Amino acid sequence: MKSYRKELWIKAPRRRVFMNITPDVNVCLRESGIQEGLCLVNAMHITASVFINDDESGLHSDFEKWLEKLAPEKPHSQYAHNGCEDNADAHLKRQIMGREVVVAVTDGQLDFGPWEQIFYGEFDGLRDKRLLVKMIGE
Repeated sequence: MKSYRKELWIKAPRRRVFMNITPDVNVCLRESGIQEGLCLVNAMHITASVFINDDESGLHSDFEKWLEKLAPEKPHSQYAHNGCEDNADAHLKRQIMGREVVVAVTDGQLDFGPWEQIFYGEFDGLRDKRLLVKMIGE
């Protein structure tokens, strides 16, 4: 059985953003040489997320509005966590959107359903953050 591990570094251009990272994960899959197995992608920071959904801008706008209703950024004073930081909302948004995804690898391809893509969700951006891509298989 083969094992592959790579860290991807991302610097989001804004505090909150959704980025399609499927092409980056496909590069990792090619590098791994794995034809049959599993691919794990997870955010290595507690204010970021990895999830699977459709690459459609209206949907991403809906996510942003929905998350802001559930865990509004401001006023910062509404959160006990925001003593010396102002990112409590980012922690809550990450809990909702999830930490990681696992995708089957079949015939050397990510085995997605229709329209599925892998996204990085950043909720406290403007600094470098890591993603872990881990694959196992044959």
